[in-house]
Amino acid sequence: MSWTYATLLALLTVLFALSCEYDAGVRFFTKKKLVFMKQADASNFFRRRSRRGVKSQDELDAEQRQILAADERKREFHEEKRNEFESYAEEEHDEQDERSRESTEQWREFHYDGMHPAYEYNRHST
Repeated sequence: MSWTYATLLALLTVLFALSCEYDAGVRFFTKKKLVFMKQADASNFFRRRSRRGVKSQDELDAEQRQILAADERKREFHEEKRNEFESYAEEEHDEQDERSRESTEQWREFHYDGMHPAYEYNRHST
């Protein structure tokens, strides 16, 4: 018989604690609503600006400025990336030219037999 009383007492304690927390939570949230705006003002706000409501010219201008600023940032970013790639490609091309010239010179030195004059770069220009 004592275990039923203990179970009943525990159950009542839990129910009491939950009801106290619920009241505190409701009071907390109702106070929080008052901090932001009154209920009448909130309903008027949503009535004034529905999803299809017309925006003021200032809002449209502000949105347009944000869009233009974002487009400018994107353009600058892509221009910077393009410049970085162009300089990288130019350096890579120059390095490749240098390696090719060096390997050509080494090949000529190795195969030079001494019978013919050495190759001159500007032989045909004179």
